[in-house]
Amino acid sequence: MITRMTKYSFVLLSEQTEDFLSKLQSLGMVDINREEKAIDQPSKELADTLTQAKQCLTRLKQVAKEKESTETEPFSGNGETLLQEASLLFTKRESLKASMTALKDQIAAARPWGAFTREDTAKIRSLGFILHAYTMPERRFRPQWEEEYPLFVVSRPEGQVYFVVLEVPGETYDFPGGEIVFPAVPWNELQQQLDTQQTELDACTHRLEILSGHMDLLKTHAGELSARLDLYLAGAGAEKQVEDHISLLTGFIPSENTAELEACLEKESLYYISEPAQTEDNPPIKLKNNWFARLFEPIGNMYMLPVYDELDLTPYFAPFYMLFFGVCLGDMGYGLLLMLLGLVGKRFLPKFRSYLNLVFFLGLGSILMASLSGSFFGMSVIDLIPAAGEKQSFFFQFTDMNMFWFAILFGLFQIIFARILTGIDSIIRKGWQHGMAPFGWAILIIWATVAYASTMIESLSLPKEASITMVVAGISLIVLFSKPEAPFFKRLGLGVWAMYDITGVFGDMLSYIRLFGLGASGGILGMVINTLALSLSGIPYVGWLLTIVLLLFGHALVLGLSALGAFVHPMRLTFVEFYKNAGFTGGGRDYKPLKSNNNQ
Repeated sequence: MITRMTKYSFVLLSEQTEDFLSKLQSLGMVDINREEKAIDQPSKELADTLTQAKQCLTRLKQVAKEKESTETEPFSGNGETLLQEASLLFTKRESLKASMTALKDQIAAARPWGAFTREDTAKIRSLGFILHAYTMPERRFRPQWEEEYPLFVVSRPEGQVYFVVLEVPGETYDFPGGEIVFPAVPWNELQQQLDTQQTELDACTHRLEILSGHMDLLKTHAGELSARLDLYLAGAGAEKQVEDHISLLTGFIPSENTAELEACLEKESLYYISEPAQTEDNPPIKLKNNWFARLFEPIGNMYMLPVYDELDLTPYFAPFYMLFFGVCLGDMGYGLLLMLLGLVGKRFLPKFRSYLNLVFFLGLGSILMASLSGSFFGMSVIDLIPAAGEKQSFFFQFTDMNMFWFAILFGLFQIIFARILTGIDSIIRKGWQHGMAPFGWAILIIWATVAYASTMIESLSLPKEASITMVVAGISLIVLFSKPEAPFFKRLGLGVWAMYDITGVFGDMLSYIRLFGLGASGGILGMVINTLALSLSGIPYVGWLLTIVLLLFGHALVLGLSALGAFVHPMRLTFVEFYKNAGFTGGGRDYKPLKSNNNQ
């Protein structure tokens, strides 16, 4: 459900704005209307510094992972000085790495020419000779050139000949060959420069490792920057009146917290107006659900939040999503692994407790849904435990065709549930006439489903009177109440046009076949892994070892692929089919109260 909000309008002198916003920030409950991004130079500078701090934190975390020693050294400074020093060190480190890469290339090019000195080349030029450098494969080099020209072979590494030829002043120079550039600096001098830079890089990395042990200072500084930026944007968003002497601020707070806010306002003797928030005020959205539905809020937030006064669909899609995930995963063994992962993970990763609880329930849904077909790590439960199917004829015994029809019927059930939910919500929020069309669609879909099923199972046939009543009632409610606010004849025309939506319902129904497809493919992949693994067991000495390795690796890979598909496709069914049939509008903004660093 959506938390009810109260709208507050504050009137205060412009010079009081900053101090007042600081007090609201310390409360950490009021969402002030403000910009979400930098609007001028001061806010841009704050935003840039905050971005720099976050990037620096990410890079320091990487340094902390790579460092060998776990010892820490003291740091005499605050978060700001740490940010400045770390940023300079990262810049220097990147510059050194680039320079060292270039030096290594230069050394590789200069090494074949030996450890000459600059004085040697200068002396040759002072005598009037011009130095020409060449390199070519050994097979192309002609030994007679050493007699025909003033030529000197410097080295012969790896089948290449590096040599120089002197051009004598006043004589024609006609040596055949492609000349290259002779290195200006010998490789030994370049190596000294490289060693020096390596020492600087090591010192730079060591200092960064020290700073990585004090990331809490930087996290605190980033929080302070975020709070300052939030406060600045809130102040900048205040409406100015009376030649900028008076500021008007608008904010929202959960209605349950108004007493605490008003007690603070009374102390400050500030003038304010409060009233229940309305949809046209565009109040922020804060969801308030039970412990189970709250696990699925991050999934709903991936799409968008509902607008104020709209029905929050999270509690209604949560059980469907859990079971859809299970149908897509299609294997009880994989579901058991996910449950164990959720249980064990909470102990070692308490920060991700809510996500791991979600993993646990997705695994539970997988066990429930996969128990219909009885797949367990690509094997059949009935084959493993024949007694499991002797006393009942439902669990572990669904064929692929059974699962195909189950997926379609499950999808139709969700569509009908969504239509009924829309009808009830429309009656409550808009009036009884607005809820009739969704009920008409629910009746018509139920009739069509039963009518088709009766062609295969005669016992499901409806009495003729009941069938006619359902068709007439469904179509009448759709035609008469699709646009209840329109004039009568226009309402009829729009109602007839609304009947075209039957094609959309049919398309939605077919979308649920993907549940069967993904579940079947996962089971087949698991079976293939088992077959391949067992085929290796006959190899002498190492057969069973290879079998176990392939089983572990193969099923881990199948679990990863199946879980990815099982996470994405039910999300698609939720956001497209369920949300559409439930009349979801969306587009709400998240509740983001002003908070100080201590509240974050």
